[in-house]
Amino acid sequence: MADLVAEILARDAEDSNHLKTINVEKELELEYDLGHLLATDPNTHDLKKFNENKDEYLKSLTRDNVQLLINQLWKLPVERREEVIVALLPASKTRLPREKPIPKERPPTKWEEYSQKKGIQNRKKSKLVWDEKLKEWKPRWGYNRVDDEKKDWVLEVPQNADPFEDQFAKRKKAKQERVAKNEFQRLRNIARAKKIPVAGVGVGPTDNPSRDQMAKARNLARVATASVGKFTQVLPKEKVDKRLGKKRKFEPLIGDSKLEKEKTLDIVSRIQKKKPRLDIEKAVSNKKFQPSVEDDKQKFPKRSAKRRNKDKRGRQTGKRKPMGKKKGKGRGK
Repeated sequence: MADLVAEILARDAEDSNHLKTINVEKELELEYDLGHLLATDPNTHDLKKFNENKDEYLKSLTRDNVQLLINQLWKLPVERREEVIVALLPASKTRLPREKPIPKERPPTKWEEYSQKKGIQNRKKSKLVWDEKLKEWKPRWGYNRVDDEKKDWVLEVPQNADPFEDQFAKRKKAKQERVAKNEFQRLRNIARAKKIPVAGVGVGPTDNPSRDQMAKARNLARVATASVGKFTQVLPKEKVDKRLGKKRKFEPLIGDSKLEKEKTLDIVSRIQKKKPRLDIEKAVSNKKFQPSVEDDKQKFPKRSAKRRNKDKRGRQTGKRKPMGKKKGKGRGK
């Protein structure tokens, strides 16, 4: 028994000799930035040990610096979070570069501003709702939800409504309008947050409207009637825009087969032609004009060169020769 205890103690002493102490001595103290878990060693390196055994020297240096960093972490205050003890890191000192700027806070929407002004608090809705018809709890959203419109196989016609009106189509259209309105408000909030000008319908108000804007406003006001401007009275000296309400003309689907055949043959003949279409009159006129231009170049070579170096306003565009001083002609002589 005594031999076993002595063996264990000897083994423990041998293991402790291999382990290094947590106290590390340095000539200069390390610079710490615990917010980033960063430690900077300002001490000079021992080049002799580095040249003798590079790997062992780097391992020893790294171990000592990491040990000093861990010693500093143990000095930080700690707290318990979800059955785990964590250390509270201080604010970082080193400013690291970012690829993109820090995101700004999202500006509040109109509803958030209104609710904050009136003191309205958002309440979280429950997932289950009591159904009065079936007398049971139903989910508020999703499958088998309460007041599911698809389950209604019959709808009651209101007293003031048209008895021949389709109530299912009316309810479907009202839902589409609600969805479109919500989507429009969502996009408008995004544009308002990013400060993007949103184009309105028609002509927006301006301090100094241009002539085109006033003409557009006049034309829009003219057709903004039940008859779409058909019975709108024409003012004196008013120019009516005839382009408004112009219908597009389409070829009949079933009708003149002869005209369709001619158009098809015309397209085929154009495709089969190997030579490009040539404007004979234009080619002849260019050919007649070309000799006169060449004769002018031969007669007046300097004049043509000067013309090429001038722009549309007649200014010289070529490079100017450097002006040198003439001998014997100075200032005051």
